[in-house]
Amino acid sequence: MITTPLTLDLVRGAAELETTARGVRPHRLPEWVRQQFPDGQLLAVESQPSGVRVAFSTRASRVALVSHPTRLAYRGVVRPRGRIDVFVDGVLTLADVLDGGDTIELDLSTGATTVLPGAPHTTVLEGLGEGEKLVDLWLPHNESIELVSLGTDAPVVAQPGHPALWVHHGSSISHGSNAAGPSETWPAVAARLGGVELRNLGVSGSALVDPFMARVIRDAPADVISVKLGINVVNFDAMRVRAFVPAVHGFLDTIRDAHPTTPLVLISPIFCGIHEHTPGPGAIDPASMATGQAAFMATGTPGDETLGRLTLSVIRRELRSLVERRAQDARLHYLDGTTLYGEADTAGHPLPDNLHPDTVTHRLIGERFASYAFGAAGPFSAFGPAESD
Repeated sequence: MITTPLTLDLVRGAAELETTARGVRPHRLPEWVRQQFPDGQLLAVESQPSGVRVAFSTRASRVALVSHPTRLAYRGVVRPRGRIDVFVDGVLTLADVLDGGDTIELDLSTGATTVLPGAPHTTVLEGLGEGEKLVDLWLPHNESIELVSLGTDAPVVAQPGHPALWVHHGSSISHGSNAAGPSETWPAVAARLGGVELRNLGVSGSALVDPFMARVIRDAPADVISVKLGINVVNFDAMRVRAFVPAVHGFLDTIRDAHPTTPLVLISPIFCGIHEHTPGPGAIDPASMATGQAAFMATGTPGDETLGRLTLSVIRRELRSLVERRAQDARLHYLDGTTLYGEADTAGHPLPDNLHPDTVTHRLIGERFASYAFGAAGPFSAFGPAESD
């Protein structure tokens, strides 16, 4: 077997690779951000490689990727393991559920954590034939992972570049929460339908209009950009209207410093009944813990919108108005998130935990975004109409 070093030309969608005792760990945010704001929540989620792929061309008939995952588990709560989804020439060939790795177990009642060490995991593809093929291993969107080694029975080379690069930023829904696998998050679905390469900057619980995130997007190569803001600001009860609107203006201004004419879509939140007219903070519903399936609730007071507190309905109103006031920016577009998932969708596609869509609903959102953005009249239409997946 040939062992190929895992470098950024093979690990796509990451900002950088950290060398560890085992191998390399992909990071979606650069080191300067992690040093500037070493928040535990942010550090945990940016190291979960949503949208990151090990991608190469090879004539190998056997491929073996050794990795060491690290997952966060809540005591008494059932959480599915992450997956590595393998595509060969664009076709899903293997959905490899992780086993082993390290577990950081959190007791929500006491805040105590326990580290449970485990063994490495190996993803194996065999019988691929000797012809040249494109291999994409989508890394888990919901567990951090160290890449230990890539072994093949023929040489590998980096895949040729995609025709366009899409940079997307959002919250846990963009990160992929409740999707079964990394290729089934809505941005991954939309990227494949649109025929673009994805860099996913969806960060669970951390889409808070942070200036450093705007600088990351500003400094990133991008042919098209989208930014989905609002739900985390409500979840944290982090701002009022007076602070939120100027912060979003500044966020967009920073992106435009380096991408003055790049198509940019500002997306408001999808429908979420608990926060439509009730401010945050959001919290885990204590009653749900007895079921083993955590659910969320809003703890704010309905009607506080009159005091400038943010709800999802207020955020949609303000983002729409903000884009209208920036009408001189012809390539800035507003997309109402309820066109991706609205109140009418809750009957057939309820949010299992009151906040995050399931796998089927991720696909629905991804298909709707692809149709909007990459369709003939869409803001990303220069990169071709969406095709069937």
